[in-house]
Amino acid sequence: MEIFERSLEESIETFKKLLNENRMTRFRTEYLALHNYEQSKIFANLEKEDREKIYQYLSPSELADVFDMLESQDETIDIYFEEMSPPYAASVLGEMYADNAVDVLNNLKNRERINLYMNLMPAESAREISSLINYLDETAGAIMTTEFISVQEESTLGAAYHRLREQAIKAETIYYVYVVDENNRLVGVISLRDLIINDEDKLIHDVMNTRVISVQVNDNQEEVAKMVQDYDLLALPVVGFDRELLGVITVDDVLDVMQDEADSDYSGLAAVDVRETHDTPLSAARSRLPWLVTLLFLGMGTATLISQYDALIAEASVLSAFVTLITGTAGNAGTQSLAVAVRKLTNKYDDDNFFSSIIFELITGAITGLIVGITVMLIVLVWKQNLVLGAVIGIAMMAAIIVANLAGSFIPKIMDRLGFDPAVASGPFISTLSDLTSVFIYFSIAQLFLSAII
Repeated sequence: MEIFERSLEESIETFKKLLNENRMTRFRTEYLALHNYEQSKIFANLEKEDREKIYQYLSPSELADVFDMLESQDETIDIYFEEMSPPYAASVLGEMYADNAVDVLNNLKNRERINLYMNLMPAESAREISSLINYLDETAGAIMTTEFISVQEESTLGAAYHRLREQAIKAETIYYVYVVDENNRLVGVISLRDLIINDEDKLIHDVMNTRVISVQVNDNQEEVAKMVQDYDLLALPVVGFDRELLGVITVDDVLDVMQDEADSDYSGLAAVDVRETHDTPLSAARSRLPWLVTLLFLGMGTATLISQYDALIAEASVLSAFVTLITGTAGNAGTQSLAVAVRKLTNKYDDDNFFSSIIFELITGAITGLIVGITVMLIVLVWKQNLVLGAVIGIAMMAAIIVANLAGSFIPKIMDRLGFDPAVASGPFISTLSDLTSVFIYFSIAQLFLSAII
């Protein structure tokens, strides 16, 4: 029976049965035949007693391949390592890719265990991990690996190919071989293809590409991800201030960064951390309450403003029917503008200055507001047979959309210049500001034409 064709649920049940029946040989044969990703998904869905048997059945090297595929920021990683004996856990970390091992160690809660693992693992692995663990979070240094292949520029292609064969099993990527001088400064790159097709007696510096794209060790990870995307790279070298080659960032780590940034932006727009996992509804509620309570008090401003127009609503009760229509549409317009603004800030391609972007959104808001305003005016005219009421709602709608567009554009820019995450800080406030301004504009215009509306 082909195990690859089974569903995940069926595979989990199959392996649980093998573990419960202590069928180690059968378990190893079928489990190790799976892709590492499938192994990690099955492992993450097993109970503690099943995982403890896996620690007996698999070598640290075999389990390291599984942990290289697990999400290192998952809080359960800490639980997994607590289940292992310290020597076994240290061996697993030592067999993992250094950058992945660093991610795991940075997310362990017990700092004493980290020191213990570092002392127990092989000296070479400990040195590689130590060289990475102190880099600032969310920088190129924090996501790079030191397991790459480099050659001297005076070497021959034959010598470089021999070195590639020797180190390929330890390297995280072999698609690019980086060329350094006698001081370990990055001077070029040669692809695996060029290494294979050229004569082995040629010198590296005669074949290498000197226009090598690289990043500084303290560059932000978002900029790194954008560079890999723009230049269509499989790996990106990381250099120090003197261009000494420190490490390499591989495309799989870049994909993780892009996922993290997307989650972060979505979390900001939704005012909740979508990356968090909760064991109970109570813990989930606890994480969401702060923003909800904050927005509750901000929303009270809108309620207070509406109460100031009680007399107006009492005289023309028809006005109350369109409040949510105007605030909702304006809120949608603000969210659209916010999404575009955050996208531009994230990708660093917004070359317009502050005022030109405001003018752009002002014109965009005027066009969309005019069309939506005329549309809603005609609908109200047909529905309520009142031209003035339709005009009031149409004008209010247009003005509210313009204001919401402007807010969605300039608030993220202001937050970014103040050093705050524009996605996290902007979303809730734009919704509240949009509601406040929409209500104020709507009732202010309605008050001017009250006699014609009644």
